[in-house]
Amino acid sequence: MLESRRLGSRIALQIVLTILVVPFLLPLIAMVGGSLAGAGWGNYLAVLSVPELPLFFRNSALIAVTTIVIVYAFTMLAAFGFAKLHIRGKAAFFWMLIAALTLPEVVLLTPLFATVTSLNLYNTYWAVILPLSALQLPFTVLLARNFVDGIPDELLEAARIDGASTWSAFWYVILPLTRPIGAAIVVFTLLGAWNDYLLPLVFLVDPSTQTITQLPQFFVGQFSNDQTKVLASAVITAIPEVVAYLCLQRLFERGLSAGALK
Repeated sequence: MLESRRLGSRIALQIVLTILVVPFLLPLIAMVGGSLAGAGWGNYLAVLSVPELPLFFRNSALIAVTTIVIVYAFTMLAAFGFAKLHIRGKAAFFWMLIAALTLPEVVLLTPLFATVTSLNLYNTYWAVILPLSALQLPFTVLLARNFVDGIPDELLEAARIDGASTWSAFWYVILPLTRPIGAAIVVFTLLGAWNDYLLPLVFLVDPSTQTITQLPQFFVGQFSNDQTKVLASAVITAIPEVVAYLCLQRLFERGLSAGALK
């Protein structure tokens, strides 16, 4: 990690970092300030009194946790294969996967709808979980592959000499060493799954299956548009993401810095 020992350099670096953070901090301050306008903390009490709020949290948590498990499992396996295994044509497969990063969610909505209805998954959690997982995988595999590629091959060779199979080497060598990038994958996947608005809106028509992103709709209608409560809903919705990041912050930063250096 870069460190500056001169006082002037540290002050200059602190000023530059503060200037870079301000554009990202101002919208958060405006959101929290707007949520306290008017009725103040009463806006939060109004949001917390919505009867469907626990159900929305449960549905979002179920979708997010399942998506994280699927993305983490497939990402680690794919990263191990792309980085350490000798597979014919793996470079072509990797770049085909990366090309999927250029496909936005809106463009895929029509074929996804046709696929979901043909598989009888419409209005089920899987109609959201599977597309979300597929959309997250290209980016997470890109991050994890660079990280796994930095693990010395000598560790895997030593495991093979000791009689470990490919699966054992993956389970006992690769997975323990990839916890930092795993934390980054968990955070990014949580953000994508928890904040997704379009897929639940299209594929989950039953109110009992709706997610937390539908909460602001209770305060926006034909004859009402209470933006203070909408902002309070946004603050409450963001709390699980903030808690998850704070819990995984150290591993998250290590994983991203290691992947970037590679």
